[in-house]
Amino acid sequence: MFDQRQNRNFVQAAGATLSLIYHQTVYNLRTEHRNPIVGLLLTILQTAIFLMAFLLIYFIIGIRNSPIRGDFMLYMMSGIFLFMVHVQTAGAVSGSHSISGALNKHQPLSPAILIASSALAVLYRQTISYIAILWLYHVLVSPVSIESWPGVLAMYLMAWFSGMCMGLIFLGIRPWSPRGSKLLTTIFQRINMFGSGKMFVANLIPNAFIAWFLWNPLFHIIDQMRGFVFINYSPHKTDPYYALWFSLAMMVVGLLINFTTRKYESISWTASE
Repeated sequence: MFDQRQNRNFVQAAGATLSLIYHQTVYNLRTEHRNPIVGLLLTILQTAIFLMAFLLIYFIIGIRNSPIRGDFMLYMMSGIFLFMVHVQTAGAVSGSHSISGALNKHQPLSPAILIASSALAVLYRQTISYIAILWLYHVLVSPVSIESWPGVLAMYLMAWFSGMCMGLIFLGIRPWSPRGSKLLTTIFQRINMFGSGKMFVANLIPNAFIAWFLWNPLFHIIDQMRGFVFINYSPHKTDPYYALWFSLAMMVVGLLINFTTRKYESISWTASE
């Protein structure tokens, strides 16, 4: 019971780490709701309400047809799904752990495991809800036709990865300024409500305004996603490699902030909270 487990080789160490990530991911999923089925149903309901809210906004504005020749609901889902997995992953990673947390007192766990499990929990939960919504739409409303499933999956994972990289930065800031980190995370999520470009098509934005959105990697990802969803749409103003390199740069910056913070972070920092 009191013997410390030691890994004898790289394979055993990798297996132990993956096992810890798996169990911590399950733990994160169970903390959302005691019943996992009910938790998934609540996630599906949340996504469906979000879709219906934007559909109502479109109808009030007077937009009833997709600006891209194709299914209007697929046009909406291609933007909303990526937006939600991006911002929710950033929020989950930014609050994945704290030095004063009880889980950090367990030796096998590490910040990397807690970060990975938080991001994977969001990916699992959101993926199941999206698959359920697409299946219901395909069966009850209209057949779903996707031009390139591999490209759609790649952009979906890119949105998730980009959100995880942004969350690392907010996580590194959190010990220095907990309230400031939460405020920045909220501002980031609110800016992406408009700056992600999920409500309009990049090819139709005038060149005078396109610079307001090109900085955002999620804007590039959503536009490229629609290029893989619709056979009649070819993105001309966005680049998927920009989103990749931007995310990798944010990951490096986030890791540097976290490594530096871990050298100076103390439990007493949170004594006043």
